[in-house]
Amino acid sequence: MAMKRINKDLMDMQRDPPDSCSAGPVGDDIFHWQAAIMGPTDSPFAGGVFLLSVQFPPNYPYGPPEVSFLTKVYHPNIDSDGNIWIDILREQWGGALISKVLLSICALLTDPNPDDPLVPEIAHIYKTDRAKYETTARSWTEEYAMG
Repeated sequence: MAMKRINKDLMDMQRDPPDSCSAGPVGDDIFHWQAAIMGPTDSPFAGGVFLLSVQFPPNYPYGPPEVSFLTKVYHPNIDSDGNIWIDILREQWGGALISKVLLSICALLTDPNPDDPLVPEIAHIYKTDRAKYETTARSWTEEYAMG
């Protein structure tokens, strides 16, 4: 079941790739993908290319994939290990296609959720000093996501 669904996700990604995202298997392992997200233009991540690891569980699509950033990101919902705090990869998982998951992560870059943070310190800066947050996020993007 999982392999059939992962292959469907792959065909969908190749046939109709989402804007500013791409993903596919790493080598011959259909359960392990690498994805790339272009930093949204209306965010401090603009111009960056962010790599992510996608690990599908054996019970996919009933269980969510483990998705994490390989590129360092300064964001209240992404920690230093690349873990992402987003509801659709946890309690709101509903079997979404991986393309929809990547688009949701893109949206999170543009619109963080500081009220449910993974990194409370960054959430505090986001809420109290937006200019400092955006300057730091832009600087990390230039350092880690621009080649």
